[in-house]
Amino acid sequence: MIFTFGTPLSYGIFRVPFSDAFGIPSVALSGVFAIMLFTFFIGSGLIGVFGARFGARAVLLSCSLTTGVVAPSLYLVESLGGLIVVFALLGLALGTAFVLLASVVPRWFEARRGAATGLIFVGNGLGLFVLPPIWQRTLAEIGVRRGFLFIMSATALAFFLAGLVCRRPTWAAQSTATASELLEWLSGLAGTRRFRLLFVGIALSFAWYQLLAAYAVELFVTRGLTPAGASTAFGLIGGVSIISRIASGYLADVMGSRRAFLASLVCAATGIALLFGPSFSTVVAAIFLIGLGLGGSATLYIPLLMGVYSPEKDTAIVGTFNVAIGIAALAMPPLGTASVEFTGNFSIAILLTLAATVGGFWMIAAGTGP
Repeated sequence: MIFTFGTPLSYGIFRVPFSDAFGIPSVALSGVFAIMLFTFFIGSGLIGVFGARFGARAVLLSCSLTTGVVAPSLYLVESLGGLIVVFALLGLALGTAFVLLASVVPRWFEARRGAATGLIFVGNGLGLFVLPPIWQRTLAEIGVRRGFLFIMSATALAFFLAGLVCRRPTWAAQSTATASELLEWLSGLAGTRRFRLLFVGIALSFAWYQLLAAYAVELFVTRGLTPAGASTAFGLIGGVSIISRIASGYLADVMGSRRAFLASLVCAATGIALLFGPSFSTVVAAIFLIGLGLGGSATLYIPLLMGVYSPEKDTAIVGTFNVAIGIAALAMPPLGTASVEFTGNFSIAILLTLAATVGGFWMIAAGTGP
């Protein structure tokens, strides 16, 4: 889980070194990274829906193989089109590994599923904490191509080890639905008001962080930090989220996934609002609150959905809502980058991020209410 979200959400760190290495404008590169997020969420979501009948081990080993093939690819490509293919494949492999681990591991736990989900998502938060500064330092010291090769090789090894041990418990029911039956199930879901509200709400609940990731490092630099310090500050959001990933899992077992999820979005919205403040002290408070909100919302959306829909279709459910997250992700990196470049400040970008958080809160509250 450390290598799933950590790399695709470090795209704000990639823009300058990749632009220098390949001679591609940063706005065009933000489109490449949007495609990576698109395949990370939508491509893997579709695999989650229609690949639920396949063994988790085989799928994870396929992710390892794909990542290993992608690792040396930057030595072979020079064009924008080549980068699109590389990052599309990378997003697909990383996202598929996330869907499998996030949906299969909680099935081993019945009484304390929220706490178990929080614990497995600690790896996810740890990746958001350590990988942004690792990417920043690696790209600065050894270059884009070698750095990409080293970190992707480590990712491939991690997925290989996960594939050796990950499987569904023998007692857990697994969907045996055919593709046509799954399509019929999806069309039935899409016809309900609850599904439409949750589909948009889950998308917005992730869109705010995708927007933030596009400009956060630059924002922290304008607040007086060095580029390395700004990357570390951005990583600290993921570091703080480790605490809330554990705590939110236990809170969900006590107070319910719905209340804990909505409380997480309130924390995130409060932290985003603090980013309007010009002082460094408000940035510190914002990082803490955003980290709390990120950890809770990123962890609890799966127990939230499992409480609404049948857990028998575990991977299909996670995959379906990953499609929603991917639709939002396709627009967020270019939107965040363009809003800063064309306005010359961060006010519009922060306002859009806050609006996404508030919108997600309203949609989830309405979609999970009586």
